[in-house]
Amino acid sequence: MAIWNPWRGCHRHSEGCKYCYIHKGDAKRGMDTNEVKKTEKFYAPVEKKKSGEYKMKAGQTVYVCFSSDFLVEDADPWRQECWDMIRERKDLHFLFLTKRIERFMDCIPEDWGEGYENVTVGCTVENQEMADYRLSIFSKLPIRHKNIICQPLIGKVQIEAYLKGVELVVVGGESDRNARPLDYEWVLDIRQQCIHAGINFEFRQCGTHFIKDGKEYTLPVKALASQAKKADINVYLLNC
Repeated sequence: MAIWNPWRGCHRHSEGCKYCYIHKGDAKRGMDTNEVKKTEKFYAPVEKKKSGEYKMKAGQTVYVCFSSDFLVEDADPWRQECWDMIRERKDLHFLFLTKRIERFMDCIPEDWGEGYENVTVGCTVENQEMADYRLSIFSKLPIRHKNIICQPLIGKVQIEAYLKGVELVVVGGESDRNARPLDYEWVLDIRQQCIHAGINFEFRQCGTHFIKDGKEYTLPVKALASQAKKADINVYLLNC
């Protein structure tokens, strides 16, 4: 696994961005998240050692733009270079998440066709409104590998109608002292939808405020992922 952040900075785009970890982290460092700019790691996938070997080892999944959104408008002048690097590094698998799926067709390279085999796109939704809007677009896009990311999940959602062609659904809660609560029943409901549709499911993290069996718990941030893992409800039905 590798992380590649060719640029940093983003803008709040919908309700799911209210307590965004990027904005919180930048605020602590005195940085303006709304200033989107290239990073010194922009060319990381194609950087080479003196021997001529790539520094980024082959066979990895590369998590892209986890300090921004790969489809953010400000990065339009730079994105083509990223596609060029992704095309060059067919020995890596690149994964990015976006809340701006409506921009996808305006942001792909000319040779995209039905999608690059080494790219997975995760469409992020947080409530039913965004699920219906974004997933109705996502379901029609030419992408070879599709994930749906219900994180932060802030309400019960029905997504089964949009699961055709999806390889994985990820669910997680919000991490903030003011976070909106995550109800475990919402998680189990999405899990059941995935089982019915034959789709892989992962519960990645609880919310800071977590409701189970009608009782609300407040959990420390460091325990959110481990508590979700303890639930042991992940389901793997597809080979991705």
